[in-house]
Amino acid sequence: MHYEPTLEFARAQDAADPLRKFRERFHFPSLGTDELVYFTGHSLGLQPKSLRAAVELELDEWAKYGVEGHFHSTNPWYSYHERLTPPMAAIVGAQESEVVCMNSLTTNIHLLFVSFYRPTKERYKIIAEAKMFPSDRYLLETQARFHGFEPDDAIVEVQPREGERVVLEEDILAAIESHADELALVFFGGVNYFTGQLFDMQRLTRAAHDAGAVAGFDLAHAAGNVPLALHDWNVDFAAWCSYKYLNAGPGNVGAIFVHERHGKRFELPRFGGWWGHDKATRFQMESGFRPMEGAEGWQLSNAPILGMAATKASLDLFAEAGMPGLREKSEKLTGYLEYTVDALADEFPDARISIITPRDPARRGCQISMDVAGRERRLFDDMVAAGVIADFREPCIIRMAPVPLYNSFEDVHVFGRLLRTLLAGGGA
Repeated sequence: MHYEPTLEFARAQDAADPLRKFRERFHFPSLGTDELVYFTGHSLGLQPKSLRAAVELELDEWAKYGVEGHFHSTNPWYSYHERLTPPMAAIVGAQESEVVCMNSLTTNIHLLFVSFYRPTKERYKIIAEAKMFPSDRYLLETQARFHGFEPDDAIVEVQPREGERVVLEEDILAAIESHADELALVFFGGVNYFTGQLFDMQRLTRAAHDAGAVAGFDLAHAAGNVPLALHDWNVDFAAWCSYKYLNAGPGNVGAIFVHERHGKRFELPRFGGWWGHDKATRFQMESGFRPMEGAEGWQLSNAPILGMAATKASLDLFAEAGMPGLREKSEKLTGYLEYTVDALADEFPDARISIITPRDPARRGCQISMDVAGRERRLFDDMVAAGVIADFREPCIIRMAPVPLYNSFEDVHVFGRLLRTLLAGGGA
């Protein structure tokens, strides 16, 4: 796509955007600046305007029905989670039986490890990317120790090569082949939170299975961001949150995927809870856990209705917009941000700004991670003061997410103008 640095170009792109109406359906924060650019959907998505009414409805139903709201409210709470399944399954490319919304992200991954990380003395190693999100690293460390292994031995991190910023997939495949005889699990973030690199999950899954291992993914930065086809890719399991690209609110309910070939494997070890028990006999209150078929069999507790109402409000927007259209806009919008940063890097060479996110649109989501080496937090702090809400990660990376559901080309143009002012003034 041909880009231009003008406001006229940005506004023309927005006028032609078939998704432009969705921007008006979100609340944008007001932080005391005349212009505000919100590029932090990779950390916390904006609030849909429809969310408040969705939550207030359930509060009203609670007031009206009390406990009877489980069966007599407008959206009966007993089966409320089932309303979230179709749109969530569509977002991750799964059959409805393979997805359920429950708990929170790291809790869900630990629960899935109970079933899918079954190490032996011979096969116990986990291959993962270096610079993974810290919660995943802590999870892997504690899982290894729980099973009696030393984390530094059990966890094989694939590093970028010398002078590179992203992991080469051929190095991941080489690591899988090298450790094939002792490999239990291949576990990656679908999109690396730090660099924005999108991994070829189908390719990694195939390699894991060829080595006799299981393939699982943390999709916190992928769900609602990039096209996914978990069922067709034959992924064993995955989990994700709903508060980043899925805009469901701070710390809100997560979701899991379990491939259908595992959904009827009732012999799989798992932790039980009554919401995962066969719902036909759930209220007989008898001993003897009998899990439901599919991903629902990994549930523990009944649904957190207020959080799920918020999630449903956002999923309705995704169902209306559709992932294909969002992805098409995402590639153009992220490309425009890349173009803008590159232009500023050329205009201000002394600023030593560079991009560490993959240049190939097929290998990234809606994220640009900008290296500002030597500036520590100065440039970031000045950006925030000027009205650009982004995210800083040590030692010198500013992560920006132009989210197609609510960000615009004019947002990118405004960002470029504000950053140019900062760089020209020398304040950064």
